[in-house]
Amino acid sequence: MDISTAISLAIFVALINNFVLARFLGLCPFLGVSKKMDSAFGMGMAVIFVMTLASAVTWLIYYYLLRKGNIFGAQDLAPVLKTASYILVIAALVQLVEMFLKKNVPTLYQSLGIYLPLITTNCAVLGVALLNTTDAPMATRITQDNIFYAMIQGCAGGVGFTIVLLLMSGIRERLETADIPECLKGVPIAFICTSLMAFAFMGFLGLS
Repeated sequence: MDISTAISLAIFVALINNFVLARFLGLCPFLGVSKKMDSAFGMGMAVIFVMTLASAVTWLIYYYLLRKGNIFGAQDLAPVLKTASYILVIAALVQLVEMFLKKNVPTLYQSLGIYLPLITTNCAVLGVALLNTTDAPMATRITQDNIFYAMIQGCAGGVGFTIVLLLMSGIRERLETADIPECLKGVPIAFICTSLMAFAFMGFLGLS
């Protein structure tokens, strides 16, 4: 694995091609948990963990089981079984995170609420697993050659998600005391701030 390639991939996924601001994936937990900094940080760490491990496990499942046709001896079933198997892997990892937080960090578990199990259906997590095993454009193609690149893309995707989640939580905490028209309070002003953040992150295009 080339270190410079790995760093370039991490920067590309986390900042330039951010899952939330560039791909518009994971908007539901992004808007739901970005009201407070503490819960946003906890959700970010959970997403990083799930995305990294899910990237590794789904990469192994696809390249050593599905694509080679080792399941039922039918290689043609790979496109059919891919999404279902990925969701099962993600659900299992989320269940592990949920059990850990419920036992060791109950306050964070309660603050995350319904959004913690919703990581299972977070399209950003499923999206990175699919990108790792699909002929995707640009930098994501290299994840087909090496499981470590796939894990880097998953981890960097989670880091990028956490960065924008923390930024948005800081903005929304300040908005609580701001004089905002009634019609823009809540989700509308959050969408406006998200769009402005997306414009700001376009400045990272110069790094590519």
